[in-house]
Amino acid sequence: MTETTSPPVGRLLRGWRERRRLTQLRLASEVGVSTRHLSYIETGRSRPTPEMLLRLAEHLDVPLRERNTLLLAAGHAPTYPHRSLADTPMAAVSDAIDRILEAHLPYPAVVVDHHWDMVAGNDAVALLTEGAAGHLLEPPVNVLRLSLHPDGLAPRILNLGQWRAHLLDRLRREVATTGDTATEALLGELVGYPGGEDDTHDTSALLVPLTVLAGDTVLSLFSTTTVFGTPRDVTVSEIAIESFHPSDAVTREFFDRAVRRR
Repeated sequence: MTETTSPPVGRLLRGWRERRRLTQLRLASEVGVSTRHLSYIETGRSRPTPEMLLRLAEHLDVPLRERNTLLLAAGHAPTYPHRSLADTPMAAVSDAIDRILEAHLPYPAVVVDHHWDMVAGNDAVALLTEGAAGHLLEPPVNVLRLSLHPDGLAPRILNLGQWRAHLLDRLRREVATTGDTATEALLGELVGYPGGEDDTHDTSALLVPLTVLAGDTVLSLFSTTTVFGTPRDVTVSEIAIESFHPSDAVTREFFDRAVRRR
């Protein structure tokens, strides 16, 4: 049997520093330690305390899941719990999510995890996904795959090139920020889907529309993202609520009527 071992903590820490494009001098100065001490940690000559690791991770904006990985690699116990939303301590978070999804009706809203898998959604989501292939709707539903797959929403998205460019740009930034291999694999998959990207897409635009056909009705939507502030749990830190809002009266009336009927 082959045993796999995680990289030493110094190598992991150096990887995060380089990903953030910081020199040892800059990071050491920001954290308030000597450059020599930071160098010793990165080369394995010094074993960092949990407090030092967490200070460095905070300045490097390391995700909570990976902060636990750093602690374990240094031989320390993980600090951040990783609980299911169904667990009793998470009742307040689950209740808040349910209230947000319900309050956003009659418009669609979904809760996604750090890999863009759908954790929950309100009743209006089905109005957008209607007609998508069954295999894309089997849990765990990946909302980016569902959106851009040729058997998903893509054939009904009238501004597919622009919407594709927007989603892929978000995903590329996430890969660059987190270094997550699963997210990188998802990006590679989505890039391979047909549809192209709109080269004129303005990645700095505040709002990118989603124009999608629902039957004979052209819906125009924009989305907002909600995250929990200062989370102390891995699960809470990795979920986001994607809410869709109508851009015109036709879209508003469509969802008002459709949800009322359902």
